[in-house]
Amino acid sequence: MKRNKIRIFALYNIIGIFAALLLLSSCGTQRQAVAVNTNKQGSAQMESELHRHQLAFVQKVSDNAVYAKNISSKISFTLRKGGKDLSVDGQLHMRRNEVIRIQLAPLGLVEVGRIEFTPQQVLILIRPTKEYIQASYDEIDFLHKNGLNFYSLQALFWNQLFLPGQDRVSEQLLDRFVASIEGNSASVPVSLNDGQMTYKWTADRQTGRITQTNAAYDSKTYGTSSLVWKYTDFQSIGSKSFPCNHNFTLTTPAATGSNQSFEVTLKLKKIDTAGSFDAKTTVSPKYKQITVEQAIRRIMNL
Repeated sequence: MKRNKIRIFALYNIIGIFAALLLLSSCGTQRQAVAVNTNKQGSAQMESELHRHQLAFVQKVSDNAVYAKNISSKISFTLRKGGKDLSVDGQLHMRRNEVIRIQLAPLGLVEVGRIEFTPQQVLILIRPTKEYIQASYDEIDFLHKNGLNFYSLQALFWNQLFLPGQDRVSEQLLDRFVASIEGNSASVPVSLNDGQMTYKWTADRQTGRITQTNAAYDSKTYGTSSLVWKYTDFQSIGSKSFPCNHNFTLTTPAATGSNQSFEVTLKLKKIDTAGSFDAKTTVSPKYKQITVEQAIRRIMNL
């Protein structure tokens, strides 16, 4: 009984993390992206040359995207909140443009929870209590008001650039990003401003590989929310490389006036690109549907 309570506690905390992540990722996606102007000093020719080099670097970053359609791996999932660590084994299954699925299974034996994102909906299964959340993004109030793009979440998991409101970054859209290539530092910031949202990707100068993604939403009413997603332990997938260690920290303003911070580490153990998994989950009729708001209220009461 005690073990089940611990698992349920961990699941609700993890659900809270992803609900907050969805909120942050959704902010500002209904606005058109506008790139920050480059330094206008100097001649028009120098500006044109600088822009050409900036665009070439953004192209290098974009070209690092893996070719694989499917990525699967056993994972270690760790949540840090309020000085406590909660760890659970599981599996990650991703199929490009179709699904992102995290299955949680202590010791890799019995699945106790599932978090699944598709372009159409969010699905969260809570096995111990036989409950689930299943809703389109428009049916979740705070997502509907801000607009959520599944593809921005996909880009975070796949270690790629993204544009709010777009399902992919085509070559014609690359000039919306600004690469600050001046200097000789080992990394280059690539930025994008979009209304109240500010995005910055940190890329290796030599390889163009993204090592960190920052997103911040500045609200005059609620304060600033921020997401920092770090990537390490890159391993080869064909001619490309993919990070096997994802660490992200989400900081959001709390009702008390102080910030709440959550940290998640997702470690992939062995990547498989075969795609031997179903892209759709069927919910048992024995499960009871609850809302995201109900799940969040339960988290607040734990």
